[in-house]
Amino acid sequence: MKDRIAIQGFQGSFHEIAAFKFFNKAVDTYECDTFQKLFDGIAKKKARYAICAIENTVAGSILPNYARLREYDLEIFGEVYLRIEMNLMALKGQTINDIEEVHSHPMAILQCTEYFRKYPHIQLVESNDTALSAQEIKEHHIKGRGALGSQRAAELFGLDIVAPSIETNKRNFTRFLALKRREDNAPIEIDIPNKASLSFRSQHQPGSLAKILTIMGNHGMNLTKIMSLPVLGMEWVYFFYCDLEFDSYDAYQHMKTAIADLVIDLAILGEYKQGEKVL
Repeated sequence: MKDRIAIQGFQGSFHEIAAFKFFNKAVDTYECDTFQKLFDGIAKKKARYAICAIENTVAGSILPNYARLREYDLEIFGEVYLRIEMNLMALKGQTINDIEEVHSHPMAILQCTEYFRKYPHIQLVESNDTALSAQEIKEHHIKGRGALGSQRAAELFGLDIVAPSIETNKRNFTRFLALKRREDNAPIEIDIPNKASLSFRSQHQPGSLAKILTIMGNHGMNLTKIMSLPVLGMEWVYFFYCDLEFDSYDAYQHMKTAIADLVIDLAILGEYKQGEKVL
């Protein structure tokens, strides 16, 4: 029996494609129409793993998902980068002049706004999922409506691609995290980690964050991301979220020891192999 993989989206979605790429095979997906349901699904053991978008090179970070990583105490055990090509699709025979509305996930719409400035007659409508928007057009035979999504979605639902690759930035990538329950000792082969995701609060003293970052640098850590989110119920107090890349796992372990007295509520969100970035 295949392990079920929770994804945000449906058959033909970019999450499904990312799951295929990470696990290097077709997988049994547990489809969720929201990120909240994805996190609930894996926490309630409706799926063993999850593939979850965390940031996009155009639209930026998906901030609520960072907070959910701490809230649900899930462990990152890998990452996958996916080149995102947004295709405008519609029923066969439809042209751009026939389309009055385009439905898609808000992140997808955000990545294509420049294209639609040339077509002010088209109304952009946010939906829960790219592939689901394509499926609705097919199932209900909706003329005058387009959807944004993957080539796989167009093929699955028998739609024409009216305009291919209309994303504003052609260097458009989404980073997805592979997640599991922390107590699940899954039989996943992981090489020696060379990347880690951490979350912590710093001491409320001048220069405390600078000291932490200096120690990280002195131990050979390459800080590839840092961001902050407020701590609920504690006004003007923030969690910092960091991604670190490193060549020496031993140096990383020594770094954790060195910052221990400077951080509060340190959480190791995951230690894993860097995902391959193909341009």
